[in-house]
Amino acid sequence: MPLFLILSALTIAADQLSKWWVTEMMIRPALHQEASIGFLEWLAHAPQKLSYAEIPVLPFFNLVMVWNKGISFGLFNGSADYGPFILTLVAGAVTLWFVTWLFLVKNTSQAVAIALVIGGALGNMMDRVRFGAVIDFLDFHVLDYHWPAFNISDSAIVIGVFVLIFYALFFERRPSRAKTELS
Repeated sequence: MPLFLILSALTIAADQLSKWWVTEMMIRPALHQEASIGFLEWLAHAPQKLSYAEIPVLPFFNLVMVWNKGISFGLFNGSADYGPFILTLVAGAVTLWFVTWLFLVKNTSQAVAIALVIGGALGNMMDRVRFGAVIDFLDFHVLDYHWPAFNISDSAIVIGVFVLIFYALFFERRPSRAKTELS
């Protein structure tokens, strides 16, 4: 399963690189703030939080700067001071459970899905530890309806969970009814 942990690491890297690029190369200049910093410096020393910003890209898509103190897609985005700490602990426990599951699973589809969930959870946990909130920046909209802003980690988690549910519903082997009645 180490190969699948590499997928988790790549998910974390894609998430953190995308957050750095959007915040430092797009949002900071749009807010007319001082020059951006390099990726490794950004990782090592969390810069000051940026205020909300919106950069239109397509008629249905913006890059935004949103600080999410809740979970994926802004759920439970309360302002309690202890919220990020509790969510970090819960995410850490769930991630450990997924890592354990990854080492037990035999199916490649499930392993890929679990690796995506692990990488996504850890990518968002890094933000929560560094900033007390998660950077969300992808804003899709139709007319005046905006889907909650999200990031690469959120996407990895959703895709991973979808694959796990799809696999469980359509491909997981269950004992036949005749076998269970004979027991």
